[in-house]
Amino acid sequence: MGRMRADRLLSLLLLLQNRGRMTAPELAAELEVSVRTVYRDVEALSASGVPVYADRGPAGGFRLLDGYRTRLTGLTGDEADSLFLAGMPGPAAELGLGADLTTAQLKLRAALPAELGERSRRIQERFHLDAPGWFRDAEPVPHLAAAAEAVWERRVLRVHYRRWRGEVRRELCPLGLVLKGGIWYLVARVEDSVRSYRVSRILDAEVLAEVFERPAGFDLAASWAESSRRLEAMRFQGEAELLLSERGVKLLPMQFGAVGAEAVAAAGPPEDDGRRRVVLPVESLPVAVHDMLRLGTDAEVLGPPELRSAVARAVAELAHRYGAPDDTLEPRRATTSPEAPPRHDTPSGTGGNG
Repeated sequence: MGRMRADRLLSLLLLLQNRGRMTAPELAAELEVSVRTVYRDVEALSASGVPVYADRGPAGGFRLLDGYRTRLTGLTGDEADSLFLAGMPGPAAELGLGADLTTAQLKLRAALPAELGERSRRIQERFHLDAPGWFRDAEPVPHLAAAAEAVWERRVLRVHYRRWRGEVRRELCPLGLVLKGGIWYLVARVEDSVRSYRVSRILDAEVLAEVFERPAGFDLAASWAESSRRLEAMRFQGEAELLLSERGVKLLPMQFGAVGAEAVAAAGPPEDDGRRRVVLPVESLPVAVHDMLRLGTDAEVLGPPELRSAVARAVAELAHRYGAPDDTLEPRRATTSPEAPPRHDTPSGTGGNG
């Protein structure tokens, strides 16, 4: 039996299971086949042991034996729930699949037993997935559809791409798309390596007629995980030793996420002035200076010397720019905790690295 006919027989079985009695013309319309084909398929199901019965007369049609249900899907309640949680309407719409997602979910719900169908409805009523991070507008991705087409069709994608060091033109073999924190990335093979490209930085894209072969056994999820681990390992190039006020200790996890939380957990005991000594992993010197300025007067950089000097220069330049008197540059030793920052009506931790 061919794959196409096997799929059609399964569809016919699920139609009868979920809709009850259906006439041959109704089944033919749903399956987009002839009435003669429907009769042949019904005979094939009966021959394989599926209890399909024909009711004759004006109200007749085909139906399954009362109480019979296929167990081909074998979905548990949790599995059915997860399928509906996995459907993100925003990203699907960006890929041009919004209508397909809605139709697929409707078909899935129709194919589920009554109790699982009700559970899936409650899941969609009570849980919503919002991929983008807080306080950041969605990036325009005008060439996402072209990238998706190249992925689906295994076609070479010619791009004009903006890098940090300038613009380049490349021909890519797109292997997959990844949505990370509301940002789309294209994973593609370039010559003998697999690289990631931020879709919003694609200035122009053309899907070529040339078809490429996907690498045997390529696993998109595993490739992305390995790439993320390498990026994380390369990210931090040193450590900063800080003295933090009580407020600074609270700010560190909010502004630096898990790295800040780990630094606070390993912090030393309060010193005489109430501040605590913390060691925080940092990126390049310019990035580290920016990060230290985010902490304001709630952090004093003790080391390394080059970071302390760079922060001092940045603070002096700011003071000069704003016309501050020289005495404002004297270091401040906080003996009491400054007033806590104002609370915002947003979930905690949304000011992290995302």
